[in-house]
Amino acid sequence: MRVVVTGMGVVSPLGNAVSILVSELLAGRSGVRRISVFDASGLPTRIAGEARLPEDAPLGDRKIAFALEAARQAMAQANWPTDFTSLGGVSMGVGLELFKMPDLVELKRDTFVPRETLRERLGFMQTPSDICVHLLAHRYGLRKPPLVHVSACAAGTDAIGTAFRLIRSGRRRCMLAGGTDSMINPLGVAGFCALQATTTRNDEPTRASRPFELRRDGFVMGEGAGVLALERWDDARARGATILAEIAGYGTSFDAYKISDPHPEGFGAYLAMSRAMDDAKINAEQIDAVNAHGTGTPKNDPAETLALKRLFGSRAHRVPISATKSMLGHLISAAGAVEAIASIGCMLEGRVHPTINLDQPDPMCDLDYVPHTSRAHAQTHVLSSSYGFGGQNAAILLRHPGAMTEFS
Repeated sequence: MRVVVTGMGVVSPLGNAVSILVSELLAGRSGVRRISVFDASGLPTRIAGEARLPEDAPLGDRKIAFALEAARQAMAQANWPTDFTSLGGVSMGVGLELFKMPDLVELKRDTFVPRETLRERLGFMQTPSDICVHLLAHRYGLRKPPLVHVSACAAGTDAIGTAFRLIRSGRRRCMLAGGTDSMINPLGVAGFCALQATTTRNDEPTRASRPFELRRDGFVMGEGAGVLALERWDDARARGATILAEIAGYGTSFDAYKISDPHPEGFGAYLAMSRAMDDAKINAEQIDAVNAHGTGTPKNDPAETLALKRLFGSRAHRVPISATKSMLGHLISAAGAVEAIASIGCMLEGRVHPTINLDQPDPMCDLDYVPHTSRAHAQTHVLSSSYGFGGQNAAILLRHPGAMTEFS
């Protein structure tokens, strides 16, 4: 059973609409700026890719607000009938933090008194991930048990891949799938600063995220959400829905190498990408473009380059590879979902977006990373990959809707 995308929604540092995101990415614009949601003046890293919070944000949690807005956009585009959604579910990658920062501060006050209303019991010191998926399921009548993915930076891709498998196997009729995250708060930013994982190029926010560049010094944190509406191809055709892409394959792997370092030869990354291709029953010669994990950290970029070289062999230098994080920063659990949407949007435009700030490529990162400027490039198959802390790796294979009958 084939699985297609009929709706997409996004909240990102470059805007809260898919059309805006794709346009800004193709123009090579950065959404990184000085942190404004809290006072970061005492931290080594004081910049991030902040997203605009919707005005009706529920329960005060940014992750939840982002997810609800991205899902609203995806559902409006998919236009699922009510009897259809009752056979569907939710699969979301959600941020690692299990509480809201204001709640933790309030709990530490001497004047703290437990609150009693139902709304507050659902919100105070509860897991935003659980609340997020249940709110989505309730709002759209998606009655199948929801799924939450916490595989760090691979969570958004894992959420889409798992939803794809559930629909393909016949266990779901449709799924809302994606990721949401916001760690732009004192604890989140300070934690990554303590790991020395983030850039300190604070005086040049838009030039700070530098995947595959020789002078990169760490990633830029971002926030946002991406949600896709997935359904059976037969259902989409029967109701005359616009098909945006096919999810053709999904692959995962686990390095078990180190908590914060990738396998130095990119072995897990290679396995995830090759398994996605095997799942789609295509070979490396048929991949037209790659959306790289591309964090801009000293260790990730060379390891990812080695994985891509192993995957493509002699063809590696001829495949355009784009790093969305050069413009958005790293959206952590939302990264894979937003990057999948970016991949689909660019594929439909017949262009690959650039990797900005790639002024002086690292000699160890010598592939075609589409520096500075977008490029016209027809795409039938795009590979989008995500690699998380602890060695959690995921990749999905996306197919252009115009090529679906060719691969029937």
